[in-house]
Amino acid sequence: MTQPLLWNTSMTVSAIILALTFIGIFTEGMHGFHRTKFAMIGAGAMIISGQILGFYDPEKAIESIDWNVVFLLGAMMTIVAIMIPTGGFQNLAYRIADLSRGRLFLLMAMMGTAVTVISLLLDNVTTVVIFGPLIVLICRALQVSPIPYLLAAALLSDTGGVATLVGDPPNLMIGSAAHIDFNTFLLRMGGIVLVAWLAILFSLRLFFRQELSITPARPDFSQLEQLRDPDTWRKALWVMGIMVVLFIVHHRFHWEAWMVSTFGLTLLLFLAPNVDMDASFEKLEMTLLAFFISLFVLIGGVEHSGFLAYLGQFIEPFVDRDLLTACILLMWVAAILSALIDNIPFTAAMIPIIAGMESRGVNVTPLWWSLAIGVGMGGNGTHLGSTANVYIVTLSERLARETGNPDYAITPGLWFRKGTPAMILTLLTSSLILWWFFDFFARPIHPH
Repeated sequence: MTQPLLWNTSMTVSAIILALTFIGIFTEGMHGFHRTKFAMIGAGAMIISGQILGFYDPEKAIESIDWNVVFLLGAMMTIVAIMIPTGGFQNLAYRIADLSRGRLFLLMAMMGTAVTVISLLLDNVTTVVIFGPLIVLICRALQVSPIPYLLAAALLSDTGGVATLVGDPPNLMIGSAAHIDFNTFLLRMGGIVLVAWLAILFSLRLFFRQELSITPARPDFSQLEQLRDPDTWRKALWVMGIMVVLFIVHHRFHWEAWMVSTFGLTLLLFLAPNVDMDASFEKLEMTLLAFFISLFVLIGGVEHSGFLAYLGQFIEPFVDRDLLTACILLMWVAAILSALIDNIPFTAAMIPIIAGMESRGVNVTPLWWSLAIGVGMGGNGTHLGSTANVYIVTLSERLARETGNPDYAITPGLWFRKGTPAMILTLLTSSLILWWFFDFFARPIHPH
């Protein structure tokens, strides 16, 4: 039997730095400082205090950064930056609108499907940034309220992103830490996400039955948007197809996911020589990447101080006693916290605790899936639950100002009436599926 960890000064200092940093991150709307600034100052304070107390140093900080996540995100952002100016995404959206023939629920379902499919490979923030403005243009042409479609885009992209290793930043973090390959992630998460996705779609049909029952205008969408650079768009689609194949077989080559994305980016740059590399790399969200790097350094310091292992020893007996209940509880706690605060810091803090239990022989496989479901679907709970939600709300508020119609703004109250019930429904369905098929989810990721 291992000796219990005792509280010490290093744990106290790291816990205080962690708490102050997270408070700064989660209250950025109150003080006006971007969350990345707090993450950076927290990471710096952790290295300096760790060096003074002897539990952390710059070398350990560099080792704590999960470069797999950073490089994969960076490469995918650059690929998207190359694809957007081609007009391909706009063309796709208008084709969907044309195919719907004025049937509004069909338009919602088709647009939601497109957003979800793209969210399987690109992160959900990128997806709604692409499709949000297009939804507004389409709804203006149809002379209908864009609110149901904007809300559907946010909710369905958040949910769809949970299905794959590369669909959502927390998935990248979990997959990288637990050494989960693309196929395994999709196999375990695909079914549960599909059921949750359908639950959201049909709950939105119920919640917006009035808005979806009106007869829209019938513009000719076929004339609205032509491809500006069809050659680059087609080559980008070919590269994305190759990347999908490589994501499926990457473990056979002993490639991490970042290698697939950087290979795809390099191939695209050579296939499309006219791409302006400076312009493409300028679109890199360096603020987000700096946030991730700082967060990894911060959590690495907390882990090296022993604080997370100290917490883990209190959680472990409960997990040993009733693993199913622990999984469902983790899912709901992760979802509620992700609805109230950003899901990335919570995921970063939970990963070392679960990994620590795994190193002591506990079967933590279903805990990884519960964490992924909770932080992914929990983001649907409030208008601040995910960055995709914040973008959609901001877009709707701008539209309300421009048109002088306050009904076009997605308010916290509107989200609470339409989005929160959708999140609860997905969590209930996910809990039932986890309960019914628990043996499947508890099966080891890497059988010995």
